[in-house]
Amino acid sequence: MRTILVTCLALTLAIGAQGQTEAIDTAQFVAVYDYECRTQDGEDTPVTDKMQIVVQVGRTVTKSMPRSTYMKTNETVEDEDLIMAEHQETLMHMPTVWTCLPNGQTTVRDRIFPHEFEGIEPTPDIAWTLTDDTVTINGYFCQQATATFRGVTWTVCYTEEIPSSAGPWRLRGLPGLIIKAENEAHTFCLAELRQNHTPITAPEKSPNVQCMTYAKLLKHRSDVYGNRQYAKNPLFHVPNLNGNSLSLGGSIHHMTVIEMGGQQFAYADGFPLLTKAHVYQPLEIE
Repeated sequence: MRTILVTCLALTLAIGAQGQTEAIDTAQFVAVYDYECRTQDGEDTPVTDKMQIVVQVGRTVTKSMPRSTYMKTNETVEDEDLIMAEHQETLMHMPTVWTCLPNGQTTVRDRIFPHEFEGIEPTPDIAWTLTDDTVTINGYFCQQATATFRGVTWTVCYTEEIPSSAGPWRLRGLPGLIIKAENEAHTFCLAELRQNHTPITAPEKSPNVQCMTYAKLLKHRSDVYGNRQYAKNPLFHVPNLNGNSLSLGGSIHHMTVIEMGGQQFAYADGFPLLTKAHVYQPLEIE
């Protein structure tokens, strides 16, 4: 049964990846960041969740995404690796961000279960304050800078050894690649730099994607994830998984449970469900 389920899931992912084929730029290099989010579980116990962010830095477009999104089109991986990555990323609410698409704007594609949303806004300038402090991180000589971006104060380390203004997520605009960025709840740290020239693809066009201004998307995300009842909603949070197939009401038609490595992973209509409740820690405040 597990083999059949994994095969079906892999086929679904492959079909979905084929739809996103429009190349809009070519990466000059790819940066892989380790990302940590410090939060609490439903019993207020401190928890640190971890995942990886992949940033494709092109000539005109930069694309920052969860690693599983990059894996679907650019890496050959075991199905189990992809499943594990997708579930952890679903828990951490990390969107895909295109900077300078289209026409200098920023485009954000976000799945707020069970719907997919796209928000667009002019690329915001981040008012960095450069300091004289220096530090060496992962072999790179870095300078430090600070900024408050939409209510969250960041301290970053960047290196002019890599002449790029890019960084993870929406952080950018310094005279060198961001190597590390952190605030009270979040940390990005460069883990790997790849000199492979992979295509940067545009957001897949779909009539099911709800398009709106980014301000409206940010408000919707905060309303959903910031509501503590969200984590107790059985359409999102499945604390006890029994059996391999369940039928759910509302807009959910079918749930599949995959047992792997002593863990259970739930998919509703082909998309991963949360299996534990953590407090939402926003990267930016509306």
